Amino acid sequence: MPELPEVETLARGLQQTVAGRRIVAVTLGKTDFIDDPAALEQFLPGRAIERVERFGKFMLLRLRTGVDSAAGDSLLVHLGMTGHLSPHPAAEPSSKHTHVRFLLDNGRELRYTDARRFGRMAYFAAEQLPAELGRFGADPLEITEFEFFALLKSRKSRIKALLLDQSALRGVGNIYADESLWRARIHPKRVAANLSSQEAKKLHKSLQQILREAIALRGSSISDFLDAEGEPGEYQRHHRAYGREAEPCYRCKTLIRRAIVAGRSSYFCPNCQRPPRLPRPAARHRRRVTHKRRAASQ
Repeated sequence: MPELPEVETLARGLQQTVAGRRIVAVTLGKTDFIDDPAALEQFLPGRAIERVERFGKFMLLRLRTGVDSAAGDSLLVHLGMTGHLSPHPAAEPSSKHTHVRFLLDNGRELRYTDARRFGRMAYFAAEQLPAELGRFGADPLEITEFEFFALLKSRKSRIKALLLDQSALRGVGNIYADESLWRARIHPKRVAANLSSQEAKKLHKSLQQILREAIALRGSSISDFLDAEGEPGEYQRHHRAYGREAEPCYRCKTLIRRAIVAGRSSYFCPNCQRPPRLPRPAARHRRRVTHKRRAASQ
């Protein structure tokens, strides 16, 4: 599933190609991933795309009515696992699984394709959007070191689970959680609140560095991701943990392992990323075990 770097890459590409263009007509195919298909047909024709921006793993196409009108309403797009949004000449035949076509005033079409239809598309009026976006947490590229540490200290969940929690941090997924934890030398099963201030500082720095590096290389193309020009990303060549089970760690040559954390496959180095210590049994429990052993020996 596209994560923050992939969505940022696509949003930047679309900003260059469709921002300022007016939507002339909307053509829909299968609509089970659209919140309200009729709203797209009713409210989008005649609207101009003011700008395209990223919000977590979502893209927002900000809309306005005329040249001088203020932007307010938005089209929210989530790519799901196999979704793609890209401009094409209107005369070009549509590829299979093209479900939405926006005819633009320059004779091109902005097309949404999605083989599995796990994505989402929804129209929001200006007054509706804040409630929708308010469900999500801080942007990992904007959160400060102090805010990040406070977030960790407030959670008793595993650090990998916290990084994937969109209500805590919006945009981070499995790939960049694993890569950030590897760089910071933190095991994915560590409890977030138990990380020291130095560990939190290192993870905050690693997370932001990796996201920016991935954006610079146009994201990771594991299976389906393509940018606005139809080109794959390149950051998958720089993965150090994700998808590398049984391959040697780039730091210490220990074989990378895979474990399930927060319901997701998590890749880590068992040497560089030491697992959390098991809690020592309580004194009362130890006395009970000792008593049973003594009784059994008599």
